[in-house]
Amino acid sequence: MLLRKILCFVILSACACVSLKAYAWGEKAHSVIDRAAVNALPDDGPIYLKKQISLIADSASVPDSWRAASEPFSKMAEDPNHGWFREQSAFLKTVPRSRVAFILALYREHQRLEALGSPQAKRMNVRWVGTLPYAVVEGYEHLVADMRAIREIQATGHDPSALQIDTAFMVAWMGHYVADGSQPLHVTIHHDGWVGANPHHYTRDHNIHGRFESDYIEMINLTEQDVQQHLAPLGHQNGDVFDLVLAYLARSHRDVETVYALDQSGALKDPQNKAARQLVYERTAAASAMLRDLVYRAWRESTLPPETSVQPDPADPESPGYDSSAGTVPAAHSPSLPSSVPPPPAG
Repeated sequence: MLLRKILCFVILSACACVSLKAYAWGEKAHSVIDRAAVNALPDDGPIYLKKQISLIADSASVPDSWRAASEPFSKMAEDPNHGWFREQSAFLKTVPRSRVAFILALYREHQRLEALGSPQAKRMNVRWVGTLPYAVVEGYEHLVADMRAIREIQATGHDPSALQIDTAFMVAWMGHYVADGSQPLHVTIHHDGWVGANPHHYTRDHNIHGRFESDYIEMINLTEQDVQQHLAPLGHQNGDVFDLVLAYLARSHRDVETVYALDQSGALKDPQNKAARQLVYERTAAASAMLRDLVYRAWRESTLPPETSVQPDPADPESPGYDSSAGTVPAAHSPSLPSSVPPPPAG
């Protein structure tokens, strides 16, 4: 019986690994990105996370396991969080500061296209446009709230370790979407082969996604040191977080054709190809830097009191700017941060 259980565990684990590799950067890259980010946190940041680095790295691909067809409700809710197909949302003059308002805007555009008899209506929906920036910023705000609670627990002399572990998983959760956002094929309609007009004759093979983000990563044996060597200095500490995330995704989109051109030239079959390696290093380092920056910024923001005392209740129909279709006021812009981060209370 024991041997049978062990064999079942091994088989299920292997299946899980295969399913995870079908999405995102693949397990290796997600893990490496998270490790490099946590190890690069400044000394006045949430360094307790370094003690949980194995938990964070080992959990980095968990959100992909929520996308299996065997769990349809989970899949329907989770699938959009992993993509941001920018060409699909180009009709919007401004990206709404509300997930619900964004979904409603997509639905209105879907209705317009359907009335015109356009085949594009089939993919003008939340699944085929994506909600990745909302997933990142929502995760960021979860972190701020949890880190604020950690400070409060420490101030009373109690042990915050349970909540520290919770924030470690939150870093892995948010970090997954951050990493997906650095992969050019996660921010385009050309995610699984080129679609539509194709003047450069790029491949329409769906497998290009895996060739770049998983197969090539394994081929070059990407390491944390590779990522660390390409990390940008600390940034993203000023400005609105949502706007910064949108800009980060826009930067990733610039390399969509780069991936296709490399594939077309055969570079993704050559582990020694300098251009292909450089793109992987740049994109994974961009993800790691963004994750480090957001985690550190969340720690800084957690020193501020909640702004509920100075802002109206966003769900109150009487609040200024209330959108009755979404049931909320659009999210406020990020607060200004303190110039220095006070250490948490001892104990």
